[in-house]
Amino acid sequence: MIRRRFVDVPNGQLHMRTAGRGGVPLVMLHPSPGSSRQLVALIGPLAQGRRVVAPDCPGNGDSDPLPDAVPEIDALADAILTGLDEALPEGPFDLYGSHTGARLATSLTLRHPDRVRRVVLDGFGVYGADRRAQILATYAPEVTPDQIGSHLMWSWHFARDQWIWFPWFEKRADRRVPLDLPSAPELHALHVEILKAIGTYHLSYRAAFRYDMREALPRVRHEVMICAQRTDMIFHMLPEMAAVKPDAEVAELPGAATPGDAAASAAIIARFLEAPGAGA
Repeated sequence: MIRRRFVDVPNGQLHMRTAGRGGVPLVMLHPSPGSSRQLVALIGPLAQGRRVVAPDCPGNGDSDPLPDAVPEIDALADAILTGLDEALPEGPFDLYGSHTGARLATSLTLRHPDRVRRVVLDGFGVYGADRRAQILATYAPEVTPDQIGSHLMWSWHFARDQWIWFPWFEKRADRRVPLDLPSAPELHALHVEILKAIGTYHLSYRAAFRYDMREALPRVRHEVMICAQRTDMIFHMLPEMAAVKPDAEVAELPGAATPGDAAASAAIIARFLEAPGAGA
């Protein structure tokens, strides 16, 4: 059973999903623009024999935002760690991060290396300076609710269009994503998570795009697995991700669209985390 709880942090409250017990805890950090709900399919199978904690990033889902007008990944990672101190036993934990969560996991590992044992980075874009500047200017616009509800339609199309084009704002044939759309209920669930934080969803997104994985990740001295789900719109970037840290283990994950795929992906992640000799 996946349970939900809030913990008090200096900026308000941090919301998280938890499951399982025992073992080395696993902290799971979600991608933008939603919340830890995006990880539910993996939380269950990964919680067999260990405790899993999946917080909503500050300013996403049900977590309060930081007071900073322009928060950076390091500040977001530190805020998450403050909340984890209330939810986890003492000792090191394993880390899983997807997209924005991968950058948060990298920052947390670099800034608090004694708290982390092993790290799984599931999908993170690798961009040059010009592309990053374009994405920062366009990908995650600031959205303000209005009285005719235009933000409602914007959020729905934003959630949907990322599965059709990447990046979503380049609606051209050569940017088409070769994936099926998620089901309408899944799109609705993501749409609702975006709407919960419509005024702040963009802050962690932009912080993630500003965070340079080419500079940061090579400095991580922990054991790392770099992976990508075959259902990920940036799955084709896996070789570029792997090149950022050549000593990392590399894996393709089936994804989490079906219970069988989620179980298979969780098994690959668990084998890495549970292999003999694990440690920082």
